[in-house]
Amino acid sequence: MGQNVNMAKQNIFTCNECGASHSKWSGQCDACNAWNSIQEDKPLSTGPAKKTLGGMRGKTIPLTDLASKEPPPPRTMSGVEELDRVLGGGLVKASALLVGGDPGIGKSTLLLQAAARFARNGLKVIYISGEESAGQIQMRAERLGLTQSPVHLASATNLRDILTTLEVEKPDLAIIDSIQTMWADNVDSAPGSVSQVRSSAHELTSFAKTNGMSVIMVGHVTKDGSIAGPRVVEHMVDTVLYFEGERGHQFRILRSVKNRFGPADEIGVFEMTGKGLAEVKNPSALFLSDRGKPAPGSVVFAGIEGTRPVLTEIQALVAPSPHSQPKRSVVGLDSGRLGMILAVLESRCGVPFTGLDVYLNVAGGMKINDPAADLAVAAALVSAREDAALPHDMVLFGEISLSGALRPVIQTENRLKEAQKLGFTSAITPQQTKKVAVAGLSLRYAQDLATFVAETFGDRGPEK
Repeated sequence: MGQNVNMAKQNIFTCNECGASHSKWSGQCDACNAWNSIQEDKPLSTGPAKKTLGGMRGKTIPLTDLASKEPPPPRTMSGVEELDRVLGGGLVKASALLVGGDPGIGKSTLLLQAAARFARNGLKVIYISGEESAGQIQMRAERLGLTQSPVHLASATNLRDILTTLEVEKPDLAIIDSIQTMWADNVDSAPGSVSQVRSSAHELTSFAKTNGMSVIMVGHVTKDGSIAGPRVVEHMVDTVLYFEGERGHQFRILRSVKNRFGPADEIGVFEMTGKGLAEVKNPSALFLSDRGKPAPGSVVFAGIEGTRPVLTEIQALVAPSPHSQPKRSVVGLDSGRLGMILAVLESRCGVPFTGLDVYLNVAGGMKINDPAADLAVAAALVSAREDAALPHDMVLFGEISLSGALRPVIQTENRLKEAQKLGFTSAITPQQTKKVAVAGLSLRYAQDLATFVAETFGDRGPEK
């Protein structure tokens, strides 16, 4: 023990000319015969050797400058446009991805279909499941019609065995389903625990980067919708995707929340069928397919999801409340946003909702985070309260401030073009600094929310 301490405290002298190490200082270097070139090395850090880096030197890191041009990372397209869009233009070599979603939403189905498409495009793909046997995966592949795809299957949970297999096989893509079932024998905790998930994700990510292999890890989510386990796992990987949708609904949305190789908040829309997930080329038409005749409380919102415009229907219902505390129920939108819009309508526009239950729904299982939905939500609420339907061929978008003013939003022209493409003929938007004109679409600018309510639904008495 004392010997180790002495060794840690031993001073090291290095020649500046040739780099030779010496145990003590001298005037002349024995290796290159240079004079006064020997200097004492300062330790990398001070303190106890076990808790600090101590005096041992490491390797120097090669440095580059901002002007250095690196070639773009090589990508492989899957052939599924919705998936390639969310990935930012295909799968990047030596990248780590994390896919999260509710149990039974279709994560394994999506990744098995993706593995088959990548394998057909020339990649060597290994699909490792810790939740299902190889026979179960083969049954799912047979149901999906993927048995002819050259995908290698395995059922394992021991991380050491998995890494050894990947080192021998040298695949281009490895899919781990799921990260919560993996366990490393050097970590003293049960599979699925925070330390196991963190350690397994770190080992897989490091292995992928070192060996030039892409890895996709499946992660289960908690009740609040975030990936179970430590949030540090999301920081380790290059891309984080969430697979969303209602269980009873056929639509599924693959949303990118982090992507180092492409735009974040990009979405891909799929439809769950008997033969797996089918991509939806025109989600706007699908989300609006069930719209019937004009109905009070139904408004079409022209939104932007990532880089693509998507039209969705916002539905509102206002009814007298039998309870002392009226209900405020919302699906597909932030409940705090609904409370703010109700407050602005009541205080700035004289539209009271006291004693009324309010229900708000985004059709198709979509989740809207775009602040431009404010105007469409307000229009749906007033329409439902007044029992007055808006025109069937009208779209709305705009952000509402607490003063009741309407703020312009980004990508106005793209929103309007998408609406015109689907047969809409009129739109109400905030006043724009730059005039926008779309052929076949009549535009009406609203100065503020109070003016919009008065012009659309007529002047109202205080107790109407």
